[in-house]
Amino acid sequence: MSIKLLPFLVSLAVLTVSCTDEPDDKPTGQDTLVRSAGVYVMNEGLFNGNNASLTRFSFSDSAATADAFMQVNGRGLGDTGSDLAIYGSKLYAVVNMSGQVEVMDARTCQSIKQIPLFNGDLPRQPRKIAFYGNRAFVCNFDGTVAVIDTASLNIEKYITVGQNPDGITVAGGKIWVSNSGGLNFPDYNNTLSIIDPVTLTEERQVEVGTNPFVMIPDNYGDLYLIARGNYSDLKSRLQIIDVASGSVKHTFTDFEAINFTMAGDTAWVYNYDWGTGVSSVVMLDVKTETVLSNAFISDGTVLQTVYGIAADPVSGLVYISDARNFTGLGKVFAFDRNGKLKFSFDAGLNPAGFAFLNEKVVTLER
Repeated sequence: MSIKLLPFLVSLAVLTVSCTDEPDDKPTGQDTLVRSAGVYVMNEGLFNGNNASLTRFSFSDSAATADAFMQVNGRGLGDTGSDLAIYGSKLYAVVNMSGQVEVMDARTCQSIKQIPLFNGDLPRQPRKIAFYGNRAFVCNFDGTVAVIDTASLNIEKYITVGQNPDGITVAGGKIWVSNSGGLNFPDYNNTLSIIDPVTLTEERQVEVGTNPFVMIPDNYGDLYLIARGNYSDLKSRLQIIDVASGSVKHTFTDFEAINFTMAGDTAWVYNYDWGTGVSSVVMLDVKTETVLSNAFISDGTVLQTVYGIAADPVSGLVYISDARNFTGLGKVFAFDRNGKLKFSFDAGLNPAGFAFLNEKVVTLER
């Protein structure tokens, strides 16, 4: 199966990849419309199985392309995919156990460069990626953050942070890194490292909940964080961190949280109860910091094992992946903001991450 390329608009329109908020100067007399073109899904594969893959779903023909990276490049993506992001015209796939970031053309999946992240012969086990200016920041489980120039794709330096960082984001003009201490059971870490993106140094660490993981900033000076606890008496919770002070301002205790996504003023938080095998999705208003619904999915759609979630800010759709039994192919479900299923498509093994491809359509005046 071959990759289905997005068609260019022919009449009076110009199509470009647009995945960042970079300024775009256009001549007078043109209107710009950004619309969703498709979504990439990172399929983790099995740990040490060397079978991570990408699925691409295109809105132009409502078709999913399985193993899209393999179709274009004639080789696999690597061992255990852990993150996926589009920045500018490039698609970045973080491949944990292979110790590398695969950089591709966002429209075609054509490989541009493999960036190895090793300490001698040992992979640094990269986990997540974030962007600031002309740099990519990749947190590695060995306690470092790799700084990559997004033009040359060369590694500028490694910044030492805390134990086993497992999440990274940008908030308040700083790079925030969650130090999980995930290899230190039962003594997990409870700190976030704050990096200055100009000096490329760790400024300080702040204390949060135990075993911090995914972080997403809102538009009101707060950072939402999953603190996974100790998988025993300390439950996995969603916390709100004040960006200015770095202090915990609120912890949601009426639901557990494994992962979440955010778009605008809304967050969607999912949990999977390993004891009962029941998945749930809670919807929050991040402006008022209140629960909107304890059951986001409203049309009776049943998910077996929720494994990933992401909201497309352009289309307004919320994508939820189902790993099913962790050994067969997964599935992705797209819901509208009312929790009603719009469509679904098959994905690869253990689908977890998403990256949204947008079209910037410039309409010319006649």
